[in-house]
Amino acid sequence: MNDEAPPSDIPTQRRLRFDMRANPVKSQLDLPPETEVSFVSMDAVGILGGLRLDEIRPLADVYDGYTYFADGDVCVAKITPCFENGKGALANGLTNGIAFGTTELHVLRPGPALDAKFLFYLTMSHEFRSRGESEMLGAGGQKRVPEAFLKNWSPVLPPVQDQRRITQFLDEKTSRIDALIEKKRVLLDRLAERRQALITQSVTKGLDPDASFKPSGIDWLGSIPAHWRLKGLTKCTTRVDYRGATPPKSSSGKFLVTAKNIKNGEIDYDISQEFISDEDYEHAMRRGKPKLTEVLLTTEAPLGEVACVDHDDIALAQRVIKFATSSGELSNSYLAYWMLSCPFQRDLLSRATGSTAVGIKAGKIVDLKCLLPPIGEQLEITKYLDSKLQTHQTVTETIGKSIKNLQEYRTALVTTAVTGNSESFDASNLL
Repeated sequence: MNDEAPPSDIPTQRRLRFDMRANPVKSQLDLPPETEVSFVSMDAVGILGGLRLDEIRPLADVYDGYTYFADGDVCVAKITPCFENGKGALANGLTNGIAFGTTELHVLRPGPALDAKFLFYLTMSHEFRSRGESEMLGAGGQKRVPEAFLKNWSPVLPPVQDQRRITQFLDEKTSRIDALIEKKRVLLDRLAERRQALITQSVTKGLDPDASFKPSGIDWLGSIPAHWRLKGLTKCTTRVDYRGATPPKSSSGKFLVTAKNIKNGEIDYDISQEFISDEDYEHAMRRGKPKLTEVLLTTEAPLGEVACVDHDDIALAQRVIKFATSSGELSNSYLAYWMLSCPFQRDLLSRATGSTAVGIKAGKIVDLKCLLPPIGEQLEITKYLDSKLQTHQTVTETIGKSIKNLQEYRTALVTTAVTGNSESFDASNLL
C-alpha cells in the first residue's frame, strides 16, 4: 500500500487506495507447501457477511489459480449477481490465518487508519453496492466490479476510535435483525419440508384412504396402491437433452433458462437473466422448442430441480432436460410432482456422480422410474396439490417478503451508521 496514512483525529474523505490495499499479493507468504489453509468457494461466502470454513486444503493445491486472503481482510464478491446480493465477509478464524478461494472475490486489506470491521460495514452499505453496480464491466451474467472502483471510492472516514464505536453499535443492532431473519428462514425450511412431504404422500399413496396396497419391489418406494404401475421414465416420456447446446449469450432476445433459474418447482426469472439472440434461437432449440406445461429437470449445479414450462418463447441451456408425455398414460403436471417427490429425488441422487458438482450422466437417465396411477387419478392428485400448495405458496411468499424487508432495513441501518448519522438512526421500531 503506497502513501499509507496515519490515524487521524478528524474525519477524512479521500480515495480508499490510501487507506487499504486491494487484492494483496500472495508472494509475501513464506509457508511450507504442505501447510493447511482454508478454502472458500463462492457458495461459502455469506450474503451480508460470514464465511463457511469447513473445507481445508494444502497450500500447494490452491496456491495457483485462486484468490489469496488472510485473517482481517475484507472479501467482496465481484461478479453479478453476487455483488448486488451483498455477498462478502470479514475473514476471521482461517486455518493458519490464511485462505484461498474463488477468483470472483476482491480482497481489501485495511491500513492503520481503517478498522477492518468498519471497512466490512462500508462494503455492505447501499452507497458502496449501488455505485459499484453502476461501474461494473462486461455483459450479461459476466459483469464484474473492477478493482479501480475499490481504489477510487471516496467514503468519509471518521477517526479509528469512532469507527470502532460505530461498529459496536452495528454489531448489536444487526445481530438482532439477523436473529429475526434466521428464525424466518428456519420457518421457510420447515414449510419446504411439509410441502415435499405432502407431494410425496399424494404421488406415492394417492388420495383414497381405503385403497389396497402392494409391495413395489423397490426399497426406496415401499408399498404402492395395488392398481398403480411402475414404469421406466423414458418409456412413458420423450426427452430432449440440451447438453453442449448453449449458444453465445446476447444482451437481448429470447430468455435463456439455465439450471440456476429452476428453483422450488418453478422458473425464477429474477435469479439470473441471460439471453440468446432471436437469430440463434432456431438453431439452439433445433432439438425441440419448449412447449407450455412440459417438464424441466436440472442435471447438475444444481441437480434435481424441477419446473414446468410457463412461457413458450424461452430457450433452454445445457444441464436442463425437457420431458414431455408421449401418450395418454401420463400428464405433464403429475410428472412434475412425481419428480419433486422424495422417492424420485432419492432415485436420482443414487445414480448421480461427482463430488464438488454432483450430476447425472445421460446414460443414467434411462434407469429412472415413474409411478403411474390411472390418468384420472393423476388429474385428481394434481388438482388437489395445486389447491393445497397455493396456500403454502402464499405463506412462503409472505415470509420471503418479510425477510427481504428486514435485509433492506439492515442495509439502511448500516448505510446510515457508516455515513456518520448512527445516533439519529433507531432500529427499535423494527425489533
